[in-house]
Amino acid sequence: NLLRDPIASLGGARSSPIRLICLVAVLRPPRTRIARYAPTEAPLGGDFFTSAEPLPAYPMTESQKPLAGLKVLELGTLIAGPFAARIMAEFGAEVIKIESPDGGDPLRQWRKRYEGTSLWWYLQARNKKSVTVNLKHAEGVAIVRALAKEADIVVENFRPGVLEKLGLGWEALSAENPGLVMLRLSGFGQSGPLAAQPGFGAIGESMGGLRYVTGFPDRPPVKTGISIGDSIAALWGVIGAMMALRHKEVNGGQGQVVDVALYEAVFAMMESLVPEFDVFGFVRERTGNIMPGITPSNTHTTADGKHVAIGANGDAIFRRLLLAMGRADLADDASLADNAGRDARRDELYGLIDAWVAEHDEAEVLRTLAAAEVPASRIYSVADMFADPQFLARGMLEMATLPDGRACRLPGIVPKLSETPGSTEWIGPALGAHTDEVLGALGYEAARIAALRADGAI
Repeated sequence: NLLRDPIASLGGARSSPIRLICLVAVLRPPRTRIARYAPTEAPLGGDFFTSAEPLPAYPMTESQKPLAGLKVLELGTLIAGPFAARIMAEFGAEVIKIESPDGGDPLRQWRKRYEGTSLWWYLQARNKKSVTVNLKHAEGVAIVRALAKEADIVVENFRPGVLEKLGLGWEALSAENPGLVMLRLSGFGQSGPLAAQPGFGAIGESMGGLRYVTGFPDRPPVKTGISIGDSIAALWGVIGAMMALRHKEVNGGQGQVVDVALYEAVFAMMESLVPEFDVFGFVRERTGNIMPGITPSNTHTTADGKHVAIGANGDAIFRRLLLAMGRADLADDASLADNAGRDARRDELYGLIDAWVAEHDEAEVLRTLAAAEVPASRIYSVADMFADPQFLARGMLEMATLPDGRACRLPGIVPKLSETPGSTEWIGPALGAHTDEVLGALGYEAARIAALRADGAI
């Protein structure tokens, strides 16, 4: 009945404007390779993919990217705002990134640099157009206002109040462009007692609860190895901007502000933290590598000193794990048949799994668990990723060319859309590479552009 008439089967009304039906199952996917993303050469000079039979290509059609025609103006630096705009650019939006003529986005100099430019920059700014504008110059501000007047989305991550002082705040821009969607990413949001305070991802992770629960109970809190708070905020920002566009285009609404606070973006990911404290007074603490209340899910060390993550917290999966370990006695133990029973004996179970893994090398552990259909993985380094057939088959290591002609791999595009996939058109551009092009499209003549440049406006 569900397949025949899904809306009626779920008690829905056929007149509802939109209704999403999610059928969730844990399935082993068919063996397919996505043709568009299939690699053309093996990394490090070796074979990376073997198969008993050819893998069929995923059906694709050549069509526009899903955000083609969308105009995005990026006013931001470093991570949260630029990452949000990068996602839009990857899927077809025209993203015009405003940078200071005096060095541009500081990300250009962060971390490992090649020939003077950060390799991160080439990724974070791919598919974007770089336009240099001096926001302290009246003519520079006028250029940004003209661009915002034509934009569908403005992305910014200044401290609240900064753009308002420049005459580029929401009230000013929306008055000239009522349909504008303005994505504002900041440490604490656009309101509240902390709104005007500076805040980076590290502060958002700390205030949002992530760092408190990360690490081991006998040690201080630790951070994750990446700027996860900024990136989570960027993802929420893109979701919010897309919802705002949906409202405007389908429901006939106006533009609006999408207000994302870094600490709230992290806080929204904290699972059952809030209701558990409110109902039980329970404060979740650091628990190392285990999943509190979800057993077994942990990291274990093999005989050859490697680390393997095993997630066997599903009832049937747990039984398969025990059988693979040669513990049929525990596989038939009714007290371990559900998660509550397993969690009550988690120390015992983790001790048993630790001991079993420690008797075998990594390859043997992974082979045994794969045969038993138990989710498991080595803890990957980037070197592991470069040689892994799954990464390579799905095109998650794209080949790009740096300005001097050197080949360089970048992460592939996520998510994979079957009909309108994203792609890398060009890597992060040189500072101001598109200034003349973009100003020319606004109607500025070459002589006027030269005068603005001489005057320090661009």
